[in-house]
Amino acid sequence: MKPILRPSLYGMTLETIVTQLSESLGWGAMAVAVPVRCFTYDPSIKSSLKFLRRTPWAREKVEQLYLQHARSLVDKGTHD
Repeated sequence: MKPILRPSLYGMTLETIVTQLSESLGWGAMAVAVPVRCFTYDPSIKSSLKFLRRTPWAREKVEQLYLQHARSLVDKGTHD
């Protein structure tokens, strides 16, 4: 039996999380999931990091989005 892989944020920087989400989901999908201006108006990694570091509730939502996305990738891999 294989152990169940559970994605975590251990060792992940906020920059890595935002970069991976923007590359895999795109800014539009991120803006739908977490409707904040830094994702909807002229989005960039730099502006997102600045906002998320100062806004704990938004950072938490982005981290949860990352975990959901990572879980969906793990689930797809186990069902192939």
